[in-house]
Amino acid sequence: MMPDNDKPNLPAPSAPTVRPRRTSRSGPTLLVGLVLFGLLGWQWFDTRQQLAAMQAQLGDKLAAIETAGKEDDGARKQTGEQIAALQARLGALDGRLEEFRSQSTTLQALYQDIDRSREEVTLLEIEQAITLAGQQLQLAGNVPVAVLALQSADARLARLDRPQHIALRKALAKDLGRLTALPFVDLAGLSLRLEEILLAVDKLPLKAYGRPEKSAEIEKPAAPQPWWHSAGGEIWQEIKGLVRIQRFDRDEPALLAPGQDFLLRENLKLRLLNARLALFARDQASYRNELKVSAAWLARHFDASDKAVQAAQDTLRQMTASGITVELPNLNDSQAALRSLRQGREKR
Repeated sequence: MMPDNDKPNLPAPSAPTVRPRRTSRSGPTLLVGLVLFGLLGWQWFDTRQQLAAMQAQLGDKLAAIETAGKEDDGARKQTGEQIAALQARLGALDGRLEEFRSQSTTLQALYQDIDRSREEVTLLEIEQAITLAGQQLQLAGNVPVAVLALQSADARLARLDRPQHIALRKALAKDLGRLTALPFVDLAGLSLRLEEILLAVDKLPLKAYGRPEKSAEIEKPAAPQPWWHSAGGEIWQEIKGLVRIQRFDRDEPALLAPGQDFLLRENLKLRLLNARLALFARDQASYRNELKVSAAWLARHFDASDKAVQAAQDTLRQMTASGITVELPNLNDSQAALRSLRQGREKR
C-alpha cells in the first residue's frame, strides 16, 4: 500500500493486460493437473484394488497350500503307517517263506527217501518175479507163468520210468521174445483128457464078460397068476443067469477070475495117473510109456466094439503122438542186468 502512494504515476494499463494472460495460462494447467491427479488417483485406486485382489488370491492360495500341506502331512502319515504295516506283513511273509523253504527242503528230502524206498521195493518185486519165472521154467517147465512174471516185472519198470532201467527192460524184452516164440503145449487140456478117461474106466465093458446087461425087472402080469406060475418064472430066471452062451469071432480074450475086473480097472487108473504126473513133470518117456501100456490094456481086456472104448483108444493114440517137452531158454540176460543195476545202486 505504501509504495502505491509514493509512486502514483506508474502506468496503469500494464497491470490489467498481464493478469488476463496469467489467468488464461493457469486454467488449462490446473485442469491438466486435476486430470493427471485424477488419473493418478484412479490408477492408485485400481492398483490398490488389484493388490487387494492379488493379496486375497495369494491368501487363498496360501490357505489352499497350507490345507494341502496338512493333507499331505496326513497322507504322508497314513502312507508311513501303511508302509510300516506292509513292512510288518513283509517281515511275517519273509518268516513264513523261510519256514516254507525249510518245510519244502524237508519234504523234498522225504520225497526222495520215499522215491528211493519205492524204487527199492519195486526192484525187490522185480527180482522176485524174475526168480519165480526161472523156477517155473527149470522145475515145472511152465512157460505161461514165466511169461506172466516177466511181463509183470516189465510193467513195474515202466511205471518207474527211469533211464537207468533201460538195460534191464531190454533184457526182459529179449527173454520174453524167446519164451513167446516157444511152441505151446496145452498141459491143462491134456490133463483134462486124461481125467475124462479116468472117469470112464469104471463104465467101460470088459471083453471077457461082454457088454453088461441092464437089470430088467420082471414084468408083472396084469391079471393075477397062481403061485406056482410065478414061482416057476422066478426059478427059470435064476437058471438063465447061471448059464451064458457067447460067441467070439476074434482071438480068445484073457479070462479074469471073479473080482479081478476091479483090480484091472484100478491098475488102469494108476497107469493113467502116472501118465498125468509125467505130463506135469514133462517126462516124455514115462508119459508115452504109460499111455502105451494103458492103450494096450484097453485093446486086450475091453470090448473094442464099444464106442466109449474106441473113443478112449483114439484119445490115447493122439496124446501119445503129441510131444510135451520143449527146450526151454534160461533167463541169464535178465538176471545179469538186474545184478548190474544192483551193483550200480550200491556204488552210489
